[in-house]
Amino acid sequence: MELRLLATFEKVAEVLSFTRAAAELGYAQSSVTAQVRTLETSLGTELFERLGGRIRLTEAGGRLLPYARRMAELAEEARAAVAAGEPAGTITIGTMESLTTYRLPPLLEYVHHRHPAVRLALRPTLGDATRQALRQGTYDLGFLMEAETEHEGLETEVLAPEPLALVAAPGHPLAAARTAPATADLARTALVGTEPGCAYRDLFEAELAGSGAEFLEFGTIEASKRAVASGLGIALLPRITVEEELASGALVALDWEPPFTLFTQLAWRRGKRLPAHVRLFVEQARRLGRE
Repeated sequence: MELRLLATFEKVAEVLSFTRAAAELGYAQSSVTAQVRTLETSLGTELFERLGGRIRLTEAGGRLLPYARRMAELAEEARAAVAAGEPAGTITIGTMESLTTYRLPPLLEYVHHRHPAVRLALRPTLGDATRQALRQGTYDLGFLMEAETEHEGLETEVLAPEPLALVAAPGHPLAAARTAPATADLARTALVGTEPGCAYRDLFEAELAGSGAEFLEFGTIEASKRAVASGLGIALLPRITVEEELASGALVALDWEPPFTLFTQLAWRRGKRLPAHVRLFVEQARRLGRE
């Protein structure tokens, strides 16, 4: 089995589309189809079921996929072991909006400028989707913001606690209150939230469970901040995402401490051999997390 054929098979299995796989690999679609056919012929079995315009892995294809990933990892490790000079390679990273926009720029800039042969491919996903993609080998690394620091099938590096802030517009009634708001007070006011699946949104919702509280969903952090500043409600957000608005007075932080703590974490599949360029990224993330 040629590594080139296995790499093509792995990409098709990842995206479940010959057309998308061809585009991402830089091949003609006919070349991708031919490579998969050649691999199927060499193994004596079909790896994909063709269902009209869709495909899915056969049982044999599902059994081959983890081996294809392991062989690709070993090939990358072998190249790194004998290569001289600058680390090189692509790192596919799952991350979320709040971390990509507010926490990761110094890390991304450092790697980009100091190690230009390392290519970073960021994939916006939330916690569950990121963890699943790591287990499947679709992502090399994943950034998580979770209360739990142990995840099945993953190695996890806790980088730092991630403080949260309950924010409101300056004219909001809770902003003028002389005492810290109770859970009942929060349940009686309009709540603004990012999409379900964000750990802080889900934990906040669980804290208010049974109170009748409902969230106005604005999807992104930027949209949520604008909604809060416009007086549409209050929102629990990572403090780093609202530092500028708190400093300018566009938003105020309410005197309420969440009964849970989130941690920014870097994760990868347990047992995965990290090639040199990925280890470099992990070490730099650790260093920045300590600062």
